[in-house]
Amino acid sequence: MNKQIIFEDLGTKDYKETWDYQESLFESIIEKKRKNRANNTNEPTSNYFLFVEHPHVYTLGKSGDISNLLIDEATLKKKGATFYKINRGGDITYHGPGQIVGYPILDLDNFFTDIHKYLRLLEETIILVLKDYGIKGTRSEGETGVWIDVGTPFARKICAMGVRSSRWVTMHGFAFNVNADLGYFDNIIPCGIRGKAVTSLNLELGQKEVAIEEVKEKIIKYFQELFEAEMI
Repeated sequence: MNKQIIFEDLGTKDYKETWDYQESLFESIIEKKRKNRANNTNEPTSNYFLFVEHPHVYTLGKSGDISNLLIDEATLKKKGATFYKINRGGDITYHGPGQIVGYPILDLDNFFTDIHKYLRLLEETIILVLKDYGIKGTRSEGETGVWIDVGTPFARKICAMGVRSSRWVTMHGFAFNVNADLGYFDNIIPCGIRGKAVTSLNLELGQKEVAIEEVKEKIIKYFQELFEAEMI
């Protein structure tokens, strides 16, 4: 089992370009697994973890409802945003500047073959990061992601998640609002959930801006610990 994870920070990158790149890495792992099965071999498969910041974009998961996008194409253009229907789980979400988007492309055969556990560990990674900043992040039953003040009228999501998995290989991942412009969420019903707000780390801390590199380091630290992996 290969528990090394190849890490790449892509900086700011177009959504479609990044999606295509994810797909290429995903397919390379799937292809190696096919060859192993066909040839009865056990060549190790690779794992990847990408960080990226996207220009303003809305993405709709395969089970999502297009009516959760509340603006038309002309308004999208005016706001400098794009829209894609994609092949992850979940409904609609927003990505943009000030957000850390993480795409773990892992062969779970190298770790554990349990998608439920995988999602819970992604959530736990962000919960531990928030704890370092004195914020209590929690789960909301039946709603994937990381929330604050669940069970109160002030429940708000700080990190959205949506993944795809095939042959135990994952892609897509999480979007953690660090210094995000939350106004862009007004154009959607985030994750198809009505009546619940979104928030950002800088807002929760009452700061204009949080050091994003510091947050990335914390994500990597806790991700490695929880997955008992080594980022290279």
